[in-house]
Amino acid sequence: MRVRPLFANQGEDIMPKTEPLVEMRHISRNFGGLQALTNVNLEVYPGEVLGLLGHNGAGKSTLIKILAGADTANEGAIFINGHEAHIRNPNDARAHGIETIYQELALCGNLDAPANLYMGREISKWGFLDKKAMKAETAKALSRLNIRIKSFDTEVESMSGGQRQAISIGRAVHFDTKILIMDEPTAALGMEESKMVMELTTELKKQGIGIIWISHDIYEVYNFTDRISILHGGENVVTAPTKDFTEDEIVSMIISGRPVERSAAKQEV
Repeated sequence: MRVRPLFANQGEDIMPKTEPLVEMRHISRNFGGLQALTNVNLEVYPGEVLGLLGHNGAGKSTLIKILAGADTANEGAIFINGHEAHIRNPNDARAHGIETIYQELALCGNLDAPANLYMGREISKWGFLDKKAMKAETAKALSRLNIRIKSFDTEVESMSGGQRQAISIGRAVHFDTKILIMDEPTAALGMEESKMVMELTTELKKQGIGIIWISHDIYEVYNFTDRISILHGGENVVTAPTKDFTEDEIVSMIISGRPVERSAAKQEV
């Protein structure tokens, strides 16, 4: 009888069989005497939600900033679809199909949905904004995700939190996104709005987008992610399918920074 490996670094049969969209290999980052990341590895596969977990100060933000182009590593490499990618700034990240949705959303409340979706990428004609074209493209982008907004002339500050998050997601994935980083995407939302965001994310999975989901909500992580990667003190603790653990075991690993210990008899076969 062969026991299935509990952790990703103990074998390859728990990992998806397709090539990863992104691989971060042996990433290290220090700020003077502070070692923020040490030899960290992370992979994201097509059509999966990877939960990135850890306490504040665990290294999650630093790792994600490096992938998003807001920071650079001292050591290590990033590979996109198997090819090394040199990501020095956010434009480099976007060129590789990497987009980030931050908790603050970064929307302009006094502008409508099309203006927000095309912010920095406006469509112009004869030197003037082509609002008609942007509205038509916004309708296509939101329709792709089954997002319904009554009027595109409405300023986003008058919309619900779920609608604003939906616009932010629509903007992120409209421009040939392959990897989507979602930083606490439901933290400021109610139950129904959180459900809406999760439904949108499920639709993105169906389209083959790889998603990094950063959250402190263990219930949400346990019931929504495919795999988890836990950081503690800037180092990898474990990367494995979410359902390999109980919620309490996930919390224990986040706090202790140590993988759970199990006898072979308790592992799945």
